[in-house]
Amino acid sequence: MTDRNFFLAVTLLLGTVIGAGIFGIPYVISKSGIVPGFFYLLILGGVVLLIHLLFGEIILRTRERHRLPGYAKMYLGKWGERVAAFSTVFGMIAVLLAYIILGGDFLEILISPFTRLSSFYLSLIFWLILSPFVFRGIKLIAVAELFTNFAFILIIISIFYLSIPSINFKNFNLLDFPNLFLPYGVVLFALTGWSAIPEMADIFKTSQERKRFKKAIFVSMTIAILLYCLFSLAVIGVSGSSTSVDTFSGLLSLLDKKVIFLGVLAGVITLADSFLMLGLYLRNTLIYDYKFSKIFAFLASCMLPLLLFLSGFRQFIEVIGWTGSFIGAMEGIIIILIFQKAKFLGNREPEYNLKLPSPLLYTLMIVLLLGAISHLFLS
Repeated sequence: MTDRNFFLAVTLLLGTVIGAGIFGIPYVISKSGIVPGFFYLLILGGVVLLIHLLFGEIILRTRERHRLPGYAKMYLGKWGERVAAFSTVFGMIAVLLAYIILGGDFLEILISPFTRLSSFYLSLIFWLILSPFVFRGIKLIAVAELFTNFAFILIIISIFYLSIPSINFKNFNLLDFPNLFLPYGVVLFALTGWSAIPEMADIFKTSQERKRFKKAIFVSMTIAILLYCLFSLAVIGVSGSSTSVDTFSGLLSLLDKKVIFLGVLAGVITLADSFLMLGLYLRNTLIYDYKFSKIFAFLASCMLPLLLFLSGFRQFIEVIGWTGSFIGAMEGIIIILIFQKAKFLGNREPEYNLKLPSPLLYTLMIVLLLGAISHLFLS
């Protein structure tokens, strides 16, 4: 059972990390140049990997089971809980908004041979189909989620393989100073998946199994970073300066339409699955943790993203860039602060123990803070 649980834990984190963000990475790297783009992927990949590991140790040092706001309250007090709750709720609302935007873009590509319905109306249809499931509390079963995540990753790998003959090295822009800071928020958004860390801990039932928790996090993040690098190389190598915000529309005239159709279809299914999973998680968090009524929890989890969309927040890259820069930085810093407290106040012996000097932890917080500031003023 150990190997099975290890595999489930890896796929859980991998499925959480690899989502809508992967479709924004080729665009921002094509604008900034591959040198800064891949620098962000590798450096931020290392930073986010380390923060995932910190969160894992926090969970292992604590007998009680919580989510991020609960750990923040336990180790940082009421202010920590409020900050964590704010970042969690508004971060999930922003992600749901990104799914609505991208869902419409993908549906437009799928049905463009049959109708000229715009992505705006298709985003509304995407929301209209899925929101009743969130209201009623219906989600895909775990096996279906595992299948959709695996199929999605397999198609991403297939697109890379099939793109190789069409790659033109002249399409790779090395460096573009005006867009130097553009990838930061998008890459950070695409890499973060700490909401899955408590779920991973629940998969490992025994202390012996939990000794593989650290390895599962490392394997998942390594695969995600590698997939992002390969996918970005393939897309930019084929479409160059024509790389689109949603990735696929820029490849329509350059790759076999059947390949694009499969990729977009897999993207729509994955977005729908992620929308349901995240919408239900937010709905249930508001109901069980913050005592919202069912109707108000639904309004917050589904109506707020829709209202933001209708208010004009429809630029996919801007939404995920701002979310990654500010919500990602806020949650990352909170996790680091909790980790420092849990080292001394934790009530159980962890299965792994990260021995990190305080200057390194402060450096990580400064990197996240400076990244958010740079996105605010320079991107």
